[in-house]
Amino acid sequence: MLTKTTKMEKVKEAKRQWFLVDAKDQVLGRLASKLATVLMGKGKASYCPNIDCGDYVVVINASKVGVTGRKEKNKVYYHYSGYPSGLKSVNLEKLREEKPEEIVYRAVWGMIPHTRLGREMIKKLHIYSGEKHPHEAQKPEKLEI
Repeated sequence: MLTKTTKMEKVKEAKRQWFLVDAKDQVLGRLASKLATVLMGKGKASYCPNIDCGDYVVVINASKVGVTGRKEKNKVYYHYSGYPSGLKSVNLEKLREEKPEEIVYRAVWGMIPHTRLGREMIKKLHIYSGEKHPHEAQKPEKLEI
């Protein structure tokens, strides 16, 4: 009996594209879920969950990303330094002033696998708070979200 098998794509054979996303007036959660899908490569026919076959993403205007409801004042980000009483917290409003790229980064990181593969995927995400980015040589295509 002859069975058909699916050809597994190798990491070296993966065809990667560069995409440009404007985060201005986009809702944070919806934007992050689309970016995570592109970074993982789930939209491709050659998607395989154990291989990093995703594309590169450049996000501009991260400081102008929007949130719904009262999250601007009420959403709190936590991190722990590892020392006793080292729990630090900062709300979204203050984080937007200090590091606006961190808002989008944390949202996307929460939506991809927290494994070695996920750490490789998140390296393909480049976030900038303004309009300018140094990736013009890669000729990124505009991705509408």
